Amino acid sequence: MIDDLYSARILTLAANLPHAGRLAAPDGTGERVAKLCGSRATVDVVLDDQGCIAGFAQDVKACALGQAAAGVLGQHVIGASVEDVQEARDAMIAMLKSGGDGPTGRFEDLRLLKQVAAYPARHASTLVSLEATLEAVNAALVARTRLAGAA
Repeated sequence: MIDDLYSARILTLAANLPHAGRLAAPDGTGERVAKLCGSRATVDVVLDDQGCIAGFAQDVKACALGQAAAGVLGQHVIGASVEDVQEARDAMIAMLKSGGDGPTGRFEDLRLLKQVAAYPARHASTLVSLEATLEAVNAALVARTRLAGAA
């Protein structure tokens, strides 16, 4: 079963992390750490006028499963709304913890990680990039609201 967990597709995603690094001037930044294993994701975003992700960078130090989830996220995140990211995160939690089908739409490829459900110790590392992205988008939206209120 462990071989299924670390399939060639998962390992390929883990090895090819799109948008790796940091942005010079992000609208928002989020960071999450999986306490059990120490996997960490720091995400920077820039939002467009509609509040969708126009710029994205991620610094991820995680196991292959966390890196694979970040790989899928990086492939599909540009153009995503806060609702898109929230729905993907919620669907991932449901998939990992209660037998849900997993994300649909732009983040459907995260279903490749469905086997992680059988390994509760790996759930948090699989979610760090999504959680950090959601935190970054929310931080950017709060900053935007503050700027608008100050004007």
